[in-house]
Amino acid sequence: MSILFINGSPNKNGNTTRMANALMNGKDYRTLHLVDYRLYGYGQNFADDQFAEILEGMKEADTVVIGSPVYWHSMCGLIRNLIDRFYGPVSQGELGGRKFVFLFQGAAPEKWMLERAEYTMNRFARMYGMEYVGMATNEAEAKKLSEKI
Repeated sequence: MSILFINGSPNKNGNTTRMANALMNGKDYRTLHLVDYRLYGYGQNFADDQFAEILEGMKEADTVVIGSPVYWHSMCGLIRNLIDRFYGPVSQGELGGRKFVFLFQGAAPEKWMLERAEYTMNRFARMYGMEYVGMATNEAEAKKLSEKI
């Protein structure tokens, strides 16, 4: 079983990564830091864009974990940009058979922020055929989800 953690935080060793470590609970996994990739906005076409590499990593994994800090009451721009890029080049159901977990951490997010983020990521997972395992907002919740991946 292979697990890919896509880290949306610009801080490679920050709270989002710590939460991923709690989720993995000793499991072997690969980390892709979005800050290291050129991922242009939806509708832009540049030869050095690396969306295809990121998508290929997701296709190779049995479980996909996406982590985002809470920025401006929502998921960070790198993650938002990544999911926006799925429109068009990725067919509905194309990532079928994979499990999907969303890690969303921040300083005291409000209930409405969590509800909107979970709705978006649950819908994203289902649209592309993945089994939505759940969302964790702290290390304790991540450790509970660990049993499901």
